[in-house]
Amino acid sequence: MQARQFEQFLQRLFSLTRRQRDHLLDLLQSAAGLERVLEIVEQPATPLCCPHCQADKPYRHGHAHGLQRYRCRSCGRTFNLLSGTPLARLRYKAHWLDYLGCMLDSRSVRRSAREIGVASATSFRWRHRFLALSKDDRPQRLSGIAEADEMYVLESHKGSRHLDRPPRRRGGKATKRGISNEQVCILVARDRSGQTIDAVTGKGSVSKRQLVEHLGPRLARDVLLVTDSHAAYPAFAREVGISHEAINTRAGERKRGALHIQNVNAYHSRMRTWLLPFRGVASRYLGHYFGWRWALDGQRIASPDAFLRAALGRFNT
Repeated sequence: MQARQFEQFLQRLFSLTRRQRDHLLDLLQSAAGLERVLEIVEQPATPLCCPHCQADKPYRHGHAHGLQRYRCRSCGRTFNLLSGTPLARLRYKAHWLDYLGCMLDSRSVRRSAREIGVASATSFRWRHRFLALSKDDRPQRLSGIAEADEMYVLESHKGSRHLDRPPRRRGGKATKRGISNEQVCILVARDRSGQTIDAVTGKGSVSKRQLVEHLGPRLARDVLLVTDSHAAYPAFAREVGISHEAINTRAGERKRGALHIQNVNAYHSRMRTWLLPFRGVASRYLGHYFGWRWALDGQRIASPDAFLRAALGRFNT
């Protein structure tokens, strides 16, 4: 728009009705949101390469849906900077940052859908697309004094069309007392600096093999692992060659000098409280929700822009 046309447009704004002004503001806000999303997406954190064959040095090949497209010199296929990411082919980019703001506030699927103006199915799809890479956003190593403990939640097939067990009412209870195969085990380890890792190990009580698989690669060799008196932890510590101390919580022991597991248990408590408003989480999505909680814990991700970068796999930018 030329300068004279813009001045004429500004003069006509005073003749707009209130409804027209609100509509214009919505359009301007939407355009600003789209521009910001495209700006974030078009800032690749790594050297540009083809998501299909991993060849480098593609060349520009026009624009589509506001994004620069590229063509690979090796395989000849075209792509943009969303190709190969969980956000590929998602629509309504102008609303992404507003939706991520709802996720920072831990809003439900339906409430987020109402506030953004999209369908509940779209809101659900966006939630899990934005969280798809959250399971990879974890510290590489825990060091110093690290606490580990398990958290058990009732197995849920929420949203599944086929069950391998009789259905139960929402919020039902296990048919067996104590820890059983009706419960899913989430292993959480946390060091004194607040670095946290977690893993869904499977049904029932945690085993030494699962500890070696999920916890072993994430512990520094000079770490001191503090746990409860579960028999799998001493066997695991001997196998991987790390120091281990057990707190006998069953006998009422809570602390021995600087040794305790109160930090990891407090994390469990915060996680359970945070999960309550969601009214049940399907077991297959537990990794997504623990990644979401880890993003919110200590305000590691405090803005929609940072959340969008994390959803694209750019955790350290």
